[in-house]
Amino acid sequence: MKMNLLSKKHFLAAFFLVTTLLIFSCKTVPPAPQKIELSRSLLAQGQLTAPQLAAFFLSRNPDADKDHIIQFAQYYIEEAAAEGINSDAAFAQMCLETGFLKFGGLVQPEFHNYCGLGAMDADHPGEIFETEELGVRAHIQHLQAYATKEETQLHKELVDPRYNWVHKTKYIEDIFGLTGTWATDPLYGEKIDGLLTAMENLTY
Repeated sequence: MKMNLLSKKHFLAAFFLVTTLLIFSCKTVPPAPQKIELSRSLLAQGQLTAPQLAAFFLSRNPDADKDHIIQFAQYYIEEAAAEGINSDAAFAQMCLETGFLKFGGLVQPEFHNYCGLGAMDADHPGEIFETEELGVRAHIQHLQAYATKEETQLHKELVDPRYNWVHKTKYIEDIFGLTGTWATDPLYGEKIDGLLTAMENLTY
């Protein structure tokens, strides 16, 4: 009788152990997050959502207001979509030009100028736009002027005061072409590329 009770205890213990192992072994292992690949072409479609763009922004400027940055990023997505411009690249360029909206150069925050448009010296500190949305629109329109031929028309009302001159004289296809055209910095395109790489590597 004692042997039977002992055998039964061993059987139950073994059964419990096997059952536990089976339960844990059958658990679904979550797939590893896939790496995002963002295009460097100016006419590509942006991939990141407003909250994702904001997450990247806040990783570099954590003191910014999250809700405000999400709305700000949404302006970039909507304005870029209207003109066929890569919103990821435009947002990255904005981060570079403004120091993640910390500014500190010729252009002041109240200018709503997010791409250094018209900023040359103390007498010409940059163009001024009434609202954030219009400032973003001017940035997108300026990129569209560089990235398209003259026959390509804008879909929204023109607010970029330098658009027509650029549209007739410049043409580039990707962020690297901005070096020496948009900016004199020989590493300008590479800096935007570095920001896009950081966007790709961020865990969202």
